Amino acid sequence: MRVRVVFLALCAGLMSLSCSLDNRVEVKSPNGELKYELYVNDQGRLSYELSLGQAKLINESKLGLEAAQSRLSIENVKIVDKKIIEVDEVWNAVWGQNKRIKNNYNQLVLDLITSKGLQFQLQVKVYDDGVGFRYKIPEQTGIDSIFITDEKTEFNLTQNGTAWSIPANFDSYEMLYQTTKIDEVKGANTPVTFKTNDGVYLSIHEANLTDYAGMTLQNTGGTNFEANLVPWPDGVKVKAKGSLLTPWRTITISKNAVGLVESNLIQNLNEPCVLENTDWIEPMKYIGIWWGMHLGVETWTMGPKHGARTENMKAYIDFAADHNVQAVLAEGWNTGWENWGKARAFDQQTPYADFDFDEVVRYANAKGVELIGHHETGGDYIYYEECMDKAFSMLRDNGIRVLKTGYAGPIPNGHYHHGQKMVQHYRKVVEKAAKYNLMIDAHEPIKATGISRTYPNMMTREGARGMEWNGWSEGNPPEHYVILPFTRCLGGPIDYTPGIFDILYKNRKEYTKWNSNDKGNSRVNTTLAKQLALWVCLYSPLQMASDMVSNYKDQPAFEFFELLPADFDESKVLLAEIGDVYSVARRKDKNWYIGTITDENRRSVELDLSFLEDGKKYMASIFEDGDNANLENNPTDINIRKVEVDSKTVLSVKMIESGGQAVAIVPVVN
Repeated sequence: MRVRVVFLALCAGLMSLSCSLDNRVEVKSPNGELKYELYVNDQGRLSYELSLGQAKLINESKLGLEAAQSRLSIENVKIVDKKIIEVDEVWNAVWGQNKRIKNNYNQLVLDLITSKGLQFQLQVKVYDDGVGFRYKIPEQTGIDSIFITDEKTEFNLTQNGTAWSIPANFDSYEMLYQTTKIDEVKGANTPVTFKTNDGVYLSIHEANLTDYAGMTLQNTGGTNFEANLVPWPDGVKVKAKGSLLTPWRTITISKNAVGLVESNLIQNLNEPCVLENTDWIEPMKYIGIWWGMHLGVETWTMGPKHGARTENMKAYIDFAADHNVQAVLAEGWNTGWENWGKARAFDQQTPYADFDFDEVVRYANAKGVELIGHHETGGDYIYYEECMDKAFSMLRDNGIRVLKTGYAGPIPNGHYHHGQKMVQHYRKVVEKAAKYNLMIDAHEPIKATGISRTYPNMMTREGARGMEWNGWSEGNPPEHYVILPFTRCLGGPIDYTPGIFDILYKNRKEYTKWNSNDKGNSRVNTTLAKQLALWVCLYSPLQMASDMVSNYKDQPAFEFFELLPADFDESKVLLAEIGDVYSVARRKDKNWYIGTITDENRRSVELDLSFLEDGKKYMASIFEDGDNANLENNPTDINIRKVEVDSKTVLSVKMIESGGQAVAIVPVVN
């Protein structure tokens, strides 16, 4: 690691107003192409601009915070000190799409003071692939409680273009992405991604969301946007004691769509791992009792169609043991689902009468299969926090290392899912889980902002319109899958739960309609080959094959999931255009795995395999749309073939509408 501190100005007293410094400061990326300029105008307003080469990307955009106490508002400021810190390092991830992460940036630390004597700091890190900046109010005399009523951070884009966004919402990210002009986005949850008319790609998000309100974007006219924080019930946005450190406001920048996906900006803007021992953290593939409930053929609650029964769980454990699947999940194993919507509804320690917890644990251990715990809260975080220690102890004492959590319901006392109170709660769960050696898969979560670098037991999360919507609605459209890698997935791993084989629900037979979104036209809008490819394209260190195991039996296509590892050493994006096509190759040891998917259009592409080791021969197992595949009535037709390849091979991929191809490449042993 190389760190160099360059003092641009030194003052006799760090916060002395007598220092005479320029009112304009700039910091460039290590390669010199990206420039972030900060300045204070004659009225004491702090603003920034952002340029790539000679082209300005962000026009003058205000910075600042407003507080209930006028002294704590960041306005009418003066610069009193500034320094540049140059960092060039590589850190090793516990797990991930890439094991080695380059962290090379130039940081500006700007000390400022307001006309009312508030000392604060603006920290800016500029990378070759983007920028992050945040505010810090340090502890100082006369400051106790801080109540932020508004954040004035602006993102005023210089150009119109195309935007991919979901509407701003304080409780859910489970919406379809809209493809619009940039100036047609009225409000958006982040990450929100743009392509300017000049062809530059930008994604606005936040990193290291720890003790602050979640940020949405609000259009203030044209292509201008402002941060809009999720409020407390009393209208205050953020509450702090003594000091305040905001999340990083991030702008990922690339000249092509590939660069967006390959960026490590969000991870790099989080703190290094704080866990002394991470040996217990292990990516896994899993199956589980889950999809049957969404199809309406099983239930979460006790009754004649209850899914989480002892004998049913044993059948899933047997399948996992026979097919190289490490773990099994059971939703609906514990009492309380019949009390949904009531306070203190869920008991995360008491199983239903037809789920013999001790016997299931014994049976799984005998088969060498892990169990994944499940804690639904219905949104009642207050009761869950009361029960966490006992519930976590129960899992640990029974050798269970993974926990899926859920918050499908209103948050008590008028709080929002994405407000500061819940941000604090989600972080508390991750921190406490680490003490019990538990890995977390969070559903109905706060957004992914890269905290898995700091707490690598925060494995994956939902935070998107996922597979479940296909069970009881018209289904996610074909382009949804080729938008996610460039939007939601930029924040971190996604538990999308791919792997539905009974795409037209021919095996569902009788079912109970339980969701109001079900109009009788539910289905999965992909081919079977695309479902396989999604296991590679939508990265998760806890990767689920989500269909009922009865639909996997005697299915040759399931071999791809058996071959696929749960973790990777290196990833390379081969093709990328938002909403159209996506192809990524991932390496584990000397084996490579490729997923390629398309939108609603048929597409033929070629993949250059020059990333393979020169002079080596490999055998590629290819799973592709069959000759008779048809999205409407024959989406499960699949062709499976093997072909020898090497670094000079150009692999042809032919996909039908919403089709795909999955490939496993292993060295040929002489």
